[in-house]
Amino acid sequence: MQRDDDSTGAMVPTGRVARMLRMGGIASGIAGGVAAGGLKALAQGKRPDLANLLMTPANGLRVTQGLSHLRGAALKLGQMLSMDSGAVLPEELTAILARMRDDAQPMPPKQLQAVLNTEWGAGWYGRFQRFDVRPFAAASIGQVHRAVLPSGRMLAIKVQYPGVRDSIDSDVDNMVSLMRLPGLLPRGMDLAPLMAEAKRQLHGEADYLAEAQHLAQFRTLLDGSADFVLPELEPDLCTPQVLAMSYVESAPLESLTTAPQATRDQVASALIDLVLRELFEFGAMQTDPNLANYRYDPKSGRIVLLDFGAVQPIAPALAADFRDLLAAALDGTPETIRAAMLRIGYFAPETAPHHQDLIQSLFDMAMEPLRQSAPFDFGQSDLLERLRDRGLALGSERDLAHVPPAATLFLHRKIAGTYLMAVKLGARVALRPMVERYR
Repeated sequence: MQRDDDSTGAMVPTGRVARMLRMGGIASGIAGGVAAGGLKALAQGKRPDLANLLMTPANGLRVTQGLSHLRGAALKLGQMLSMDSGAVLPEELTAILARMRDDAQPMPPKQLQAVLNTEWGAGWYGRFQRFDVRPFAAASIGQVHRAVLPSGRMLAIKVQYPGVRDSIDSDVDNMVSLMRLPGLLPRGMDLAPLMAEAKRQLHGEADYLAEAQHLAQFRTLLDGSADFVLPELEPDLCTPQVLAMSYVESAPLESLTTAPQATRDQVASALIDLVLRELFEFGAMQTDPNLANYRYDPKSGRIVLLDFGAVQPIAPALAADFRDLLAAALDGTPETIRAAMLRIGYFAPETAPHHQDLIQSLFDMAMEPLRQSAPFDFGQSDLLERLRDRGLALGSERDLAHVPPAATLFLHRKIAGTYLMAVKLGARVALRPMVERYR
């Protein structure tokens, strides 16, 4: 059997103590930087600004490098929160977290071999004609390798970093402690429900047998689709920490930025309609809109869907509430919109009226593309910048401590990611006729 070898990579800390010490080192480094910056400001006769001292480039580098070395739940949570866009977290913190989206180091071959010896047993090399030890993709929870079976079938094999599943709860708790550094969050903001949901989702993503079931579910839901293609499972090689599936030849979705306008429009329309179908038909949604999870098969003209670890059920009641909100947003009054937003939990009854007004104005702005019948030009619109500015203004309201329900936030993460993909493609899509079908 041929084996591609490579000596690069960084060992993943596997023990809880080792991971806690690494996180503690990040916090200590930040505290030291804050102290040094504060003394420097005082020496210059200035009053130290704690938020500015926390969010220096040096501290940003400490966070991103430290979490990228840890991988696992710590990095994944950072990536999740990086798409917050000011709705919950302040601008400076989301900017730091955004640097981690594509910054994961692979584990070295010896650690990889130890993991696969545990999952497949010694001598697993003999099951392949070729196994590339060097991964072609590395992410927060695992890395992906090419392999070829004796039959000649090419596989993509995702291998989970060791220690990830056992360290999820402690990683999330340590991340919360890091975020609780003074000056980062509004006083009184309760992140407990969001973090509990993050733990639940991360435990689900770390179970590769569950991901295999999600992949099989979506293959059934999208069977015969002219728009999408999904990998096929190789069940005999799947374990809780290894996911084996067919390797699908494809190109990055970004490669379509120079494709004909009609192709870009068709791809964006298919991705937007998929979100609507997930919400209103499937009762399940893949909530990780990382661009790497979507590729393109130029031969068939279909979108390749990858990574079904972050599939979340959509409760019928939540889907019904969003259906009501969509109908109100298209043709309703400000009062019916506010009532629908209240049911979903964008704000609470006790939220100050002026904060409710701010949140509703942000929602109204986001609905602009859906209210016009003509195609919306994602590439030329300034809506994204206006939403970001309004969201950051909302996030700067330090006395606004309300956090929307976790299910809503993760759903918005998927919607925001899909919007960003359409912007990257420079697509033009008539959105109102699409959403009208789901009223």
